Amino acid sequence: MAYEAEISRSNPGCLVFLVDQSGSMSEQVETGVPQSKAIAVAEAINRLLFELAVKCGKEDTVRDYFHVAVVGYGVTVGSAFGGDLQGRGLIPISVIADNPAYMSQQTVLVRDGSNGFVEAAQGKPVWVEPVALGGTPMNQALRHAEDLVAGWVSAHPGGFPPIVLNLTDGASTDGDPSESGRAIGKHVTADGPALLFNLHVSPGQHEPVAYPDSEEDLPNDLSRVLFSMSSVLPDHMQGYAKSLGYTVSNATRGFVYNGDISSVVQFLDIGTRVTSIR
Repeated sequence: MAYEAEISRSNPGCLVFLVDQSGSMSEQVETGVPQSKAIAVAEAINRLLFELAVKCGKEDTVRDYFHVAVVGYGVTVGSAFGGDLQGRGLIPISVIADNPAYMSQQTVLVRDGSNGFVEAAQGKPVWVEPVALGGTPMNQALRHAEDLVAGWVSAHPGGFPPIVLNLTDGASTDGDPSESGRAIGKHVTADGPALLFNLHVSPGQHEPVAYPDSEEDLPNDLSRVLFSMSSVLPDHMQGYAKSLGYTVSNATRGFVYNGDISSVVQFLDIGTRVTSIR
């Protein structure tokens, strides 16, 4: 069976996040507070990076079980990391953990030691800032991701296949991305083809179509294009999606249309699941 390779420091995993940074990402979404799609997606990516660093933490150090790239596409296509990581491609997770662009301060309630609570400032690492400018050059972004995947597979031919997660809110403005998307899956390790999952972010006005196994209930051409280039979820991801209440089959694809922010968080969680870390 494919997608069972163990991830270790000597044979790490590869995660590539593609983040739509087009002008339409300034549109508001329903999150309980006024917030743009760009802000909500950036927060979800930053949260995932923090959780990934925690997951890789062993004995007071962060072990390099993953190398991660975050690619923004809007006015330009390139690294979305800020601070000292600006402009870099795939980066070991320990380097990411040690180099947030800055710490965002938020107020939280903590126990005061006598059955009460007090307000306290808590720092939250930020690596990726929200951006909403320009068009949606998805073709170029997918080709950029393919270059990263090709290099990774060449260097790690026996490893867990690279995973690419594309978060967008609209149609490609530089042509049909189908061929560019499917090209990612042509890069294969001994454990299987590279994976591409796609999520379409919605303002929250429509019911999400989550993890379908056919085009039958998809509402338009954009949804069918994104579905067509999305990979089938490996067995362990299907099992996790099922545990979250989704209906899955052997043909279920890593694709969500009209996703709200909770869908984004679960999409990132499901799409970055691996079978074994040592």
